[in-house]
Amino acid sequence: NRAGGADEASHDDFQPQSKGSSSAEVTEHISQWVSENDVCVFMKGTRKMPQCGFSRYVVVLLNAYGVKQYKEVNVLADDTLRNTIKEYSNWPTIPQIYVKGEFLGGCDIMKEMHEDGTLRELFIREKIIKE
Repeated sequence: NRAGGADEASHDDFQPQSKGSSSAEVTEHISQWVSENDVCVFMKGTRKMPQCGFSRYVVVLLNAYGVKQYKEVNVLADDTLRNTIKEYSNWPTIPQIYVKGEFLGGCDIMKEMHEDGTLRELFIREKIIKE
């Protein structure tokens, strides 16, 4: 039991909201990340430490294609971000992949595109990878 107990816990700094990041600010960050990076992945965890199988699959897929340069955004770090990205894309699940500013989809879409060859075509066409 720490000194100040109840008073400390009721202080604004200890409230569960993510401090200072409104939905509008987060939307602005999302827009910036998506527009400034050829490939942007909103995922659970990081590329080195994915926190779910779907995020891991996307990382493995990008590695398999030799996509080294991409922005990864860990949605677990911020609840506002996690909720806002779903509204931003109008897509209910994580991970979410953007290529050249366009929403590509989630893990299932990536898997389908990988299987039918359109993912490789897209990466080549958008100069993400070389033929």
